[in-house]
Amino acid sequence: MSIEELTKKIGERMGQDSGLDAVLKFDLGDDGCIVLDGKSSPNAVSNDDKDADCTVGVTLDDLNSMIAGDLDPMAAFGLGKLRIDGDMGVAMKLGSLMQA
Repeated sequence: MSIEELTKKIGERMGQDSGLDAVLKFDLGDDGCIVLDGKSSPNAVSNDDKDADCTVGVTLDDLNSMIAGDLDPMAAFGLGKLRIDGDMGVAMKLGSLMQA
């Protein structure tokens, strides 16, 4: 999926009230970023780069694999396929978004 398609899919999964209560950014390097704003009401997902409580560095391909359920986020972390900067507790709340 392209970053635009993935942003839309994440937005659909996140819904209007995700319970995230934080801003999380997927930093996809040269491909851009996807920002989940769980502080706004309704919650919002965009590609606008902004400050976040937690930033997850991951490739677009690996994020696609996680969203599809083909790559376990904990395994990806253990393999060094994703990096977490900031509040790790925020990253742990993402389980529901990663399930197909």
